[in-house]
This record gives sequence, structure tokens and C-alpha cells, in this order.
Amino acid sequence: MRDELLSLLANFPGKRVLVIGDLMADEHIWGHVNRISPEAPVPIVEVERETFVPGGAANTAAQLVAFEAEVFVAGVVGDDAAGEKLREALKALGADVSAVVTATDRPTTRKTRVTAGSYQGAQQIVRVDREKRAPLTQETEDALVAACEGILQRGCEAILFSDYLKGVLTETLVAWLTVLARAQGIVVTANPKPASVMFYKDADLISLNRKEADEASRTTLFESLDDAIFHDAGARLRVALEVRNLLITRGARGLTVFEPERFVDVAAVPVEVFDGTGAGDSTIAGITMGLAAGGTIEQAVRLGNASGGAVVRHVGVVTASREEVAALLI
Repeated sequence: MRDELLSLLANFPGKRVLVIGDLMADEHIWGHVNRISPEAPVPIVEVERETFVPGGAANTAAQLVAFEAEVFVAGVVGDDAAGEKLREALKALGADVSAVVTATDRPTTRKTRVTAGSYQGAQQIVRVDREKRAPLTQETEDALVAACEGILQRGCEAILFSDYLKGVLTETLVAWLTVLARAQGIVVTANPKPASVMFYKDADLISLNRKEADEASRTTLFESLDDAIFHDAGARLRVALEVRNLLITRGARGLTVFEPERFVDVAAVPVEVFDGTGAGDSTIAGITMGLAAGGTIEQAVRLGNASGGAVVRHVGVVTASREEVAALLI
């Protein structure tokens, strides 16, 4: 199996992937805590440096670029400095941002994390979010759909929906783009939230964690340690969601993919976890690339598993290289 996975990894470069979803600006403030504020029982962070990286769907796009794919990014930013900075950051990575639409009625989604301590012992103190979750205006949605249609007409191997419930991915938009992708034989994957999971009918694969699977099925079965209960619930949920394959991540217990006729358990990659931020983005990116490169569902999931494992070894939002993924393949 490992040789087959390495062969698929070698085929990643040049694959054309459209990523559409909720673009975010991830800002990080790094520093040290030496004392408590006299104004309130909270730590005072002495700032040493600040960083800015693409987050949300933009982080997924960054991971695909790190895999040397040809990446097209579709989404919405505000008419503000953060939006322009995010667009420029994606362009600097090498992504095509022609389908990034500017909306005047909403800000660019920004998540600012304050982290204190050394690199190995850093701890997140607080996160500040700036966003608007209302649905897009019809004008903005129409512009986004038209831009995506133009990219799909140019040819893609895969379309990846990165859904954080910020109002960009509506049921109508997802359904229409899925129909277009199906007509062209394009792989469709998604990383949805429980509230929008029914938007992704007929996707090749959607990914949920255990908590999301419980919410989507309105049960508590996926938190069970009984594998028989877990596997039965997963098989039934795949049918209920009307997707071709369902992936459920299980933390330290690994992940399980439910196919039409079987399920496959994949053990967690044995690495020390420092920060889980962005792991889901890297996992779905690796799976999407595996499918775009011609792999089976199981092969693609094993590549995604290694992709997620490669990023949790670091603090902050990072991407994994093909070489790092190769080193973790089991």
C-alpha cells in the first residue's frame, strides 16, 4: 500500500482544484506572559511578533498549493485592508484568486489568536473573531457562481467545498456547482458543518468529526467506544446524507471512511500533537488530491490522514509538504 500511496503523491503536482468556501484571515499575536494585570485577573501578554496567514477555505487552498496543485480560490472578502491582504497572500502563494469576490456589506472574516510562551510550550490565551454570518446578497452570490462556472469550464480535476457557516455556501450554490462538476466528471469533496451537511448530496466524500456526526444524525452514537455501534451508525448516516462516501475522524482513535459496501478504519498517525488548528483542512486537502490523482477512496483517506498528522506537530496554522506526508505514510 505504501508504494501505491507514494506513487499517488508523485502525481499531485499540476492537478487543478477549485476551492470554494469561507475565506478567513488568521492573525496571530505571539508573546510572553510575565505578570497578571492589576486591572483584572488576566495575563498581560508582552508582544514579540505578529503573523498573518490565510485561514478557513484559504488555509485549505494554501495546503493544496503546498502539494503543488494548480489552485483556484473562490469566496468572498470585505472591501477592507484584511481582504486585500488575504487576496495578496493567496496570490503570493501561487493561487488563482480571480473568483474571489469583494462584498461591500460584510467585513473579511478575521480570527486573531493571542499565544504566549515558547515555541514548544506556547499556549493560546484568547481568540478574537470579526465576522458577519448573514447569507450573501443575491448580487454577490450571482457573481461568485459566474466566476466558479468560468473556472470549471477551463477544466478541473476536483472541487472542494470548505464550509464554516459564514454565509458563502448556500444550498442552491452547492447544488448547482455539484451538478456542473458531475457533468464534467470532476471529483467533489466537502468539509461541512452539521447545519449545512445536507447541502452536499452526491459528493464523492464529505468529512465530519465525531461531534459533528452526532449533531448531523441527532444522536450520541459516534462518541461511543463500542466499534459495532459506531460502525453501524456511520453506515446509516452515509445513506441518510446521500453521499457516496462518508469520513468520520475519531481523534486519537484515527478515522473511518464509510463506503457503499464497507467501512475502513485507519489508525491515527503516531505523532506528538502540539496544535490541532487547521488539521481538518489539511486532511480534506490530502483526500481531495488523492482522488484527483486517481486514487481509491481508501488510498485518498490514508493520504489525508498523513496530511493532517503532519500539521498537528506544529503550533499555529501551517501546511504540510509532500515530503512530510510521505514520511508519515503507514
